[in-house]
Amino acid sequence: MKALYRIILAGLMIWPLLLAAEAKAPAESGIREDVQTLKQQVLELNRDLFLLEEELLFPSNTQVSVFLSMNVGEFFKLDSVKLKIDGKEVADYLYTERELDALVRGGVQRIHIGNLRTGDHELVAFFIGKGPHGRDYKRGTTMTIKKGLGPKYVELKIVDQTKNYQPEFEVKEW
Repeated sequence: MKALYRIILAGLMIWPLLLAAEAKAPAESGIREDVQTLKQQVLELNRDLFLLEEELLFPSNTQVSVFLSMNVGEFFKLDSVKLKIDGKEVADYLYTERELDALVRGGVQRIHIGNLRTGDHELVAFFIGKGPHGRDYKRGTTMTIKKGLGPKYVELKIVDQTKNYQPEFEVKEW
């Protein structure tokens, strides 16, 4: 882990030097090309380090990811989501208009990534927003998820139900 931090620190220390070198470099195209090549290599190294860090912190055999999707518009306007796993709050997210617009248009948001041991775990999600007729609305849903070997993906889905003019909240395991 210390080696990873040293590599990250080295990459962060090189970046200002590259910027300074580019600013002071003469108009020669060879030096500028070298600087651009170094910048590209630093960006690639930074991306690789990010992926390595995520893999080290969340190994695939213990990883659990929770996503939120929506198919709503008329009966529910989301304000926030609170997520608990095994009684411990792991996410509490307040949405902006722009984020809600993206979700309504089909976007999916990862609201939590973490580690869980193999076995059964209780997932509780609370959805807070405005329901039918502009009234405050708070609903919760609970599900027991079974974590096995390999990554676990869970989708929290908010869907309009036209038959009863109410939103419905579903939890789906992948």
